[in-house]
Amino acid sequence: MSGVAGAEFFGDFADGPAVKAAILEAGKEFGLRQVGSRAYATNGLESGWIPNPLPAIYTSPELRGYREWLPATAYEAVGSLGGSFVSPNIEDYYLTPWDLGYGRLIKFDHDFVGRAALERMKDQPHRKKVTLVWDPEEAARVVGSLFTQPKGQRYKYFDLPLAQYATWMYDAVLNDAGEVVGFSMWTGFSSNEERVLSLATIKEEYAKEGTRLRIVWGEPNGGSRKPSVERHVQTEVWVTVGPAPYAEPARRYREQVLRARRSS
Repeated sequence: MSGVAGAEFFGDFADGPAVKAAILEAGKEFGLRQVGSRAYATNGLESGWIPNPLPAIYTSPELRGYREWLPATAYEAVGSLGGSFVSPNIEDYYLTPWDLGYGRLIKFDHDFVGRAALERMKDQPHRKKVTLVWDPEEAARVVGSLFTQPKGQRYKYFDLPLAQYATWMYDAVLNDAGEVVGFSMWTGFSSNEERVLSLATIKEEYAKEGTRLRIVWGEPNGGSRKPSVERHVQTEVWVTVGPAPYAEPARRYREQVLRARRSS
């Protein structure tokens, strides 16, 4: 998810402070520093990792047993939908591995849940994961409305560094004709890239770098009843299609990994 080589450590909780101290001490000569938990979620913005798509479990008869098994406190039960895209059909929110950039990982040389469905759709058109780069002036307009517009007439509050306000974010992405061509799903400010970035999955014909699109920012009808949503007005934000990963070090690392896999 970070776009660079890393490791996760698992062990006895009581050993945590000592292990952390040892890592920080060993990293001093390399400039290792702690940046805080609020910066954690911005890794995905730069590396192109969409962390939490909606689980596609709500409609299949085959998954009824699984749904009944889940407790009322499960992630799938308590998560919230947010964003400007609204549909009465939950399946409109479902995504495929291709939509998220994982199509290259699918192998049909073994059995797994969902194999038949993926085989049926493998030759169909797919969305493509991209980074949508907000125009700086547009980002300033949205954030600045907090200071320039009266209460209730401001744009949806943009929390920094990550602007997510629901478990599963689906903001509509529009073409010049006003047609929905995809979803923006993870939005925030990257201090390293000095830009507001949105990870999105859009129709492939609009995924060329440099294509101009619009994100509908904010929920319809002044906002939903979610506690995290204040009264606001929707606005359309101009964005430019960029690569995913967006950060150059993350792209370079990904290319190295792919080359290593091809040669193995």
